[in-house]
Amino acid sequence: MSQNKNTADEAKILTAEQEEELLKPIDDHVGAIQKQIDALRVDGEEKIVTLKNQIQLAKENKALTKEERDKIINASNTELAKAKEVEAKNKAEVDRLIKEAEDYLKANYAKEYADKVNASCDQEKLLADKKYNDRLAQLKAEHEAAVAKINASSDVHKDQEVKDENYVYKNKQFDARLSYEKDLQAVKDRRHEVFTHEYHLIDLLRRSRFTYGERRAQSWENYKYTFNRRQFLLKNGLYIVIVLVFIALCIAAPIVKNTKLLTLNNVLNIMQQASPRMFLALGVAGLILLTGTDLSIGRIVGMNMVISTVVMHKGVNTGSVFGKIFDLTGMSLGGRAFLALLLCILFSVLFTSLAGFFTAKFKIHPFVTTMSNMLIIFGLVTYGTKGVSFGAIESGIPQMFIPRLGKFPTIILWAVAAIFVVWFVWNKTKFGKYLYAVGGNSEAAAVSGISVFGVTLGAFMMAGVLYGFGAWLECLRMVGSGSAAYGQGWDMDAIAACVVGGVSFTGGIGKISGVVVGVMIFTALTYSLTILGIDTNLQFVFEGIIILTAVTLDSLKYVQKK
Repeated sequence: MSQNKNTADEAKILTAEQEEELLKPIDDHVGAIQKQIDALRVDGEEKIVTLKNQIQLAKENKALTKEERDKIINASNTELAKAKEVEAKNKAEVDRLIKEAEDYLKANYAKEYADKVNASCDQEKLLADKKYNDRLAQLKAEHEAAVAKINASSDVHKDQEVKDENYVYKNKQFDARLSYEKDLQAVKDRRHEVFTHEYHLIDLLRRSRFTYGERRAQSWENYKYTFNRRQFLLKNGLYIVIVLVFIALCIAAPIVKNTKLLTLNNVLNIMQQASPRMFLALGVAGLILLTGTDLSIGRIVGMNMVISTVVMHKGVNTGSVFGKIFDLTGMSLGGRAFLALLLCILFSVLFTSLAGFFTAKFKIHPFVTTMSNMLIIFGLVTYGTKGVSFGAIESGIPQMFIPRLGKFPTIILWAVAAIFVVWFVWNKTKFGKYLYAVGGNSEAAAVSGISVFGVTLGAFMMAGVLYGFGAWLECLRMVGSGSAAYGQGWDMDAIAACVVGGVSFTGGIGKISGVVVGVMIFTALTYSLTILGIDTNLQFVFEGIIILTAVTLDSLKYVQKK
């Protein structure tokens, strides 16, 4: 009975020849239409592409004289105009043929081919499951019989023989598992081929002009096809744990503190606190991309907080800087704010450029150069201010640059602008491409003609600009309170946010979206723990565990690739 059932199940599985027979009428019908479309495109669309390439090559060919170049370009432009006329003339017929082919695919591809093959795949998977389970049951029975036979013998070495038999049994189970996974992969491959073949036909018809929905469908299919559980956990395991921690905190907050954690006001507060820190993280992310780091971020923030507070101080400064008391009350509030921003950027770039120069020129590790910066900056600012805090700034200045629109803090918009600008630099400029290239392999980048010195120094200078902006915004957010000690520990927060966000210390790997996620995670975690009344020292413990876990997962991904 079981044998008959297996035979019946196997009969439902399509052979490769049967699949070809199902697909042939569809390919033939769409192929015939495709030939008509291709014929209409020869003197139109295809010729336009050829002529445009010909014109571009003529422009770039330095061996040609100006007269020869102009002659080729003029002749090509004449032919190009004719080709465009042909394209316009044939467009309506091409569109009609494309629609005819697509309508045929919609009516027949799933019904006559895809559904039948997928049903065959379903049946094949069921048989693979049964085959695997039957094999495991057989191996278990054989193993138990072998162990019983060994135990029944009088051999003095039977304990070792049992161990050997257990080892052999595990190997056979492993082989069965490999065979099973191979069968499942074959089914998965067939399903994927069925899906992609339809889009291949559409691709030929439309020349890769897919709709948004079609692009999303292809992306989702590719994600499912290439999904690997181990890789997924290595990439997202930390985020999953952090989300679970936040859920636990949201549950604990009403119980422990009789307050809700996940409210609109709290979310806006988290985003407001994260905004200045976003600038710092975006700055150091470029250095980590180059396998570097920056230990001076916190001290640069402290320096800029002092500069900003002194320049924008409410009234005459009560404290002195290197023995001099500054009175800038004669300037307009807007002028003082811009002066403070300019000085913050200027001093930040000065110090980051210093570290960048020694790193790029003498190959000194950024750990050393930025640590030196940290000590120099803290020493100078503390000596110059005698460690005094400079109090509040003019309250009208924050209202000018980061006003609240109802409950919404507009400081968030500054962070959004910074994210967009840095994303553009990283992804749409030569400098961004060079940044990834140098971070991935500096020697190969140098051989290909990229200035490693220029890219490294540029990354440090860009970081300085972002640090200056971030500290200036923090001064506006806090309405002053500038001191040399302000910003202590912010370097670790910025670096940790980048690492958690997937910017790898191995170099050349990272995305702006990851940095944003990392900053939000750490700001939200700190905010949540503070609301719950968790001691600041214990918050450092949480942060340390998250950093260690993130770097460990990053190292595992790197080792696996190697």
